[in-house]
Amino acid sequence: MSTPDSTAIKPQKLSLSRAWRRATAIAPTPANHCPNCGSALALPTPKYCGECGQETQIKAPTLMEFAQQFGGSYIAMEGALWRTLWRLLLLPGQLTLEYFAGRRRRYVLPLRLYLTISLLALVLLRVVSSIQIDKLENNAVKFDERDRSNLQLNIAGFQAGLKNGEFFCKNFPASMCARLERRFKADPQTMATEIREAQLRFFSHLGTAMFLLLPAYALWLKLAYFDKRRRYTEHLVFALHLHAFWFAMLILMLSKLPVLSELAPLACLIYPLVALLRVYRSRWWSTVLRAGVIVLLYLSTIAFALALVAVWTLLT
Repeated sequence: MSTPDSTAIKPQKLSLSRAWRRATAIAPTPANHCPNCGSALALPTPKYCGECGQETQIKAPTLMEFAQQFGGSYIAMEGALWRTLWRLLLLPGQLTLEYFAGRRRRYVLPLRLYLTISLLALVLLRVVSSIQIDKLENNAVKFDERDRSNLQLNIAGFQAGLKNGEFFCKNFPASMCARLERRFKADPQTMATEIREAQLRFFSHLGTAMFLLLPAYALWLKLAYFDKRRRYTEHLVFALHLHAFWFAMLILMLSKLPVLSELAPLACLIYPLVALLRVYRSRWWSTVLRAGVIVLLYLSTIAFALALVAVWTLLT
């Protein structure tokens, strides 16, 4: 015998089932309509939809067609990637000017370009660092095996550790000092080992930190060129292109290519000045002065961010 509760629940289950089927059902595309956006197609049927640009004749791709879809015009010789890289590497500021002029489909968009190059650079940096990390002398961590009451951590002027068994902490925030003190006093030898191993973990946080530094650089540009009346997002576009170039130079330096790896550091200094001159169109002495202010502000921001990343690496 069914109870009142069971008879009340059954219709609810059936309605939920019907709602799920309706939500997940894919209706067939009407004849002579785009399968993607549903817009009516002209006769004779074109190869591509005039509204969304998708192909009108859809079929399962062959292996070669799938590979072509994967790469597409992005890696084709005549595609946007090669046009973008040519201007990024050899024509300072040109990509930003092209973007401001509205020519956006010709080139890789600034954010996608930055993410692609920075990811390659950070992966290469991690590989190179993991190979050489055991060969490098570690000056950031000093631990005396004979006297375990002494352990010192020094990161860009931020210091913490044990000296004669007493904990000291300089320049770190008070909350971080309290957490570091608990870690150091618990087991100094284990803490020293963790610090050395944290160098590899450091690079996993570095990409996030550099990405978050972009808005700061754009802000310094906004302040330095406040008289140009440009929007913050325009400065952000310039920052994305410039950082993409810097990461490309980092790839050259890590690759150890003859001549190119030696010229890359010099290019990192000259390229921004030329790009600033071309994009912001100020006098050379004004550009040098403003660039100097931006460099001082940005280097301070980077030093602070890297110190935070290092501490976060130790505490996680």
